Amino acid sequence: MRNDSARRGRRERERPRADPREQLEFSGQKCQIVQYPSGLAQSPVTFQEYPVSDSENRLPEAQNPGDGSEKGRSDTRLPVLPLRDVVVYPHMVIPLFVGRERSIDALDAAMSSDKRIILAAQTSAAVDEPEIDDIHHVGTVATILQLLKLPDGTIKVLVEGVSRARLDDIAVDEAGYFVAGHSVPAVSAPSSTEQTELGVLARSVVNQFDQYVKMNRKVPSEVLASIEGVDDPDRLADMVAAQMSLRVEQKQAVLEIFDAGERLEHLLSLMEAELDVLLVEKRIRGRVKQQMEKSQREYYLNEQMKAIQKEMGELDDVPNELEALEKKIEKKGLSKEARKKARGELAKLRMMSPMSAEATVVRNYIDTLVSLPWKKASKLRNTLAEAEAILENDHYGLEKVKERILEYLAVQKRVGHAKGPILCLVGPPGVGKTSLGKSIARATGRRFSRMALGGVRDEAEIRGHRRTYIGSMPGKIVQNLAKVKRRNPLILLDEIDKMSMDFRGDPSSALLEVLDPEQNHTFTDHYLEVEYDLSDVMFVATANTMNIPEPLLDRMEVIRLPGYTEKEKANIAERYLLPRKMIDNGLDESELRVTDEAILEIIRSYTREAGVRNLEREIAKICRKVVREVMELEGEDASSDAVTVDGAAADTSRDAAVDASHVPATDDAAAGDTGTIDAVTADAVVTVASSDDAPAMVTVTEENLEKYLGVLRYRYGRAETESKIGQVTGLAWTQVGGELLSIESAVVPGKGKLSWTGQLGDVMQESIQAAMMVVRSREESLGIDPEFHEKHDIHLHVPEGATPKDGPSAGIGMCTAIVSAVTRVPVRADVAMTGEITLRGEVLPIGGLKEKLLAAQRGGIKVVLVPEENRKDLTEVPDEITEGLDIRPVKWIDEVLEVALGVETSPDAEGAETPVSGSGEKPASSGPGVQTH
Repeated sequence: MRNDSARRGRRERERPRADPREQLEFSGQKCQIVQYPSGLAQSPVTFQEYPVSDSENRLPEAQNPGDGSEKGRSDTRLPVLPLRDVVVYPHMVIPLFVGRERSIDALDAAMSSDKRIILAAQTSAAVDEPEIDDIHHVGTVATILQLLKLPDGTIKVLVEGVSRARLDDIAVDEAGYFVAGHSVPAVSAPSSTEQTELGVLARSVVNQFDQYVKMNRKVPSEVLASIEGVDDPDRLADMVAAQMSLRVEQKQAVLEIFDAGERLEHLLSLMEAELDVLLVEKRIRGRVKQQMEKSQREYYLNEQMKAIQKEMGELDDVPNELEALEKKIEKKGLSKEARKKARGELAKLRMMSPMSAEATVVRNYIDTLVSLPWKKASKLRNTLAEAEAILENDHYGLEKVKERILEYLAVQKRVGHAKGPILCLVGPPGVGKTSLGKSIARATGRRFSRMALGGVRDEAEIRGHRRTYIGSMPGKIVQNLAKVKRRNPLILLDEIDKMSMDFRGDPSSALLEVLDPEQNHTFTDHYLEVEYDLSDVMFVATANTMNIPEPLLDRMEVIRLPGYTEKEKANIAERYLLPRKMIDNGLDESELRVTDEAILEIIRSYTREAGVRNLEREIAKICRKVVREVMELEGEDASSDAVTVDGAAADTSRDAAVDASHVPATDDAAAGDTGTIDAVTADAVVTVASSDDAPAMVTVTEENLEKYLGVLRYRYGRAETESKIGQVTGLAWTQVGGELLSIESAVVPGKGKLSWTGQLGDVMQESIQAAMMVVRSREESLGIDPEFHEKHDIHLHVPEGATPKDGPSAGIGMCTAIVSAVTRVPVRADVAMTGEITLRGEVLPIGGLKEKLLAAQRGGIKVVLVPEENRKDLTEVPDEITEGLDIRPVKWIDEVLEVALGVETSPDAEGAETPVSGSGEKPASSGPGVQTH
């Protein structure tokens, strides 16, 4: 009866069929049912049959099972047939397709006994091999009417439900199929009142089902006639439930209700809900039909219009541009609002003359809408190792930025989707902020777009112009999105601190909506007039200073990029700048070699900057001069086997091995450089070979560097070689990094006047007055004559008078300079200091510590005095900066004077008992210049 290989593992398929009293017909060959239950069919019923001998394929047919009535508990254990996606009710005749081996065994067992079997629905149709817990415990006792084997090995069985029953003690038989006892809860005979209620319920169900049949096209109208002739409420409820389009769970719930009255009430509530759904479906079908008729009518009229225009010669045979535009609107995935707007504009365009000016405006607007990437996005990179390798290869140092980007990628990989961060890279020029934005785009897998904000003062640059203006266009944000053709690019907002405002608006205020994650998903451009989602865009802003409006700054995550150390600059020059400039100037690796000492000398003596932009210019200058040397020497004697210039021996001890595979793209730093080419001397080691040999090699060393770059521009080493009276070395912060700040003080006979020069700001002037009061409060401990200040004038000057200076952190420097001038004690030349001073002589914390320590290191300072409260900030300063510096945190001015002058003083008792806690401050925003913050 079974084909083991064909049937094993095959899914069981159970599909309900129409009641045989209505129709039991299957296409193909026919098989006559041997016997029917009473009242089952009035005409022959046919089945499809595989044409093989009956002895091989046909099981014995069931005999008449009788009335099938069953009350109370039965001790007989019957086989259980689990069903998927079907529920069988009593008095229901239905064909089933059985293919699972366990189910076929259950059918064998039923046929070998009394042809009775329990049909129970599975709790989940997805389970292929159900267990006991996967079967509902209320099912239907059914009688097998006929079995038929199909060519594919499955069994088609015709069953008739007899009664609902509760399954007891479900178990697995030795043969592997389920068996269970069954019981039917006893239901008492209804009273006359209950009988009347049942009649009313039955009539209500029939009337409700009448409405259901009229609205549901899936139920044939003949079914209603058969149901109206049923007097038994129990049977009526089951027949109605079998004909309704219910979910399996709902049908099972009906099966589990044994009381006929409760079942009818439950069916009434189900039909009420189904009728509501059918009413909604009917309204929707009506609207769809009406819309289709309207569309067909419009299409017909448009076709007529085009035919008339073609006859009049207004149209040619080329494809209609408006139709192509309409297809774009439908295919580009516009938002609901944008699609509605585009369709409206297209309808207006159809009615306009192609030659009118308004038609061009409308056409440009629609083109802009469909050119935006509404759905198309780049696949973001999730591999942290690959992203880290890209960042490391493109940029040396900048660990905080790299760490933040890798954190973002890690979160994105974990949650599946993360909003793009809004970063603001703040640092001096030349540290690689713009090129870092490109590297971040590559590392995250986004497309890159740069938006220059320097000098922007019109709000329309951000939000676009309204279409009422002639020549209007969308803002830069929308334009960049249309250019990259992806909805999740990285947009670099370059020089965000250099925006300004005038009567045309404030662009920084317009950026508030763009950079706010809670608002930018509904960004509205004045030109588009529809919302566009910017939440997937990653914004990276760059700035040289924190001179940014506070509301805008609050929406960005600020990452400071301090200046590079000498070691970092040397690595950048060797790994990136030199290889790129050699390629730009046509030099081969075997033609130029620059020693490490020469690169270090360029950094120290020819550049003084926080970044590497000037360093790149100097390297480009060397490359240009070397190219000219090599070309001139090759032209003088191209046939010589080897020529040594001025008798100097050729130096080929080191190859110029460089790697230009990961050179970040920056601006051409060498543009505009001019100079005089010096003659080649013995200091420049050059070897010129014949055309058949290796090309000329030039080695640039520390000794011959002046021949290429000229005399030294800066004096590297100690800021002052000798200790002087009244001259102090302070530390200042500028837009290009830290700088040494010279402070001078002079005392002359006078009337106690205090003056200052050097373009000092208001904060710095007040700091001088506070320092003067500190000196006067310590006259006795410093050994100063009490009448000294009445008979002498004191003047302070900060050199480079053309440069504006401001900030409070030069306070201890001012005080030290005054004390040195008054006491005639020289200040140590190898000491630099920074810190704000209070009237009691306490030293308050400052900002920009790393940049100031870099300046001290470049200037050859040995001892640096910093506020005590900045001690914690030293942990974030790299060791290569602090190496060689004796950094001494100080709390009071007395400690400063002791180190710088060797003068021992003691603070007043009140100040010692109640020290004031200071706080750091930001750079002043008074404009370009030196900030002593």
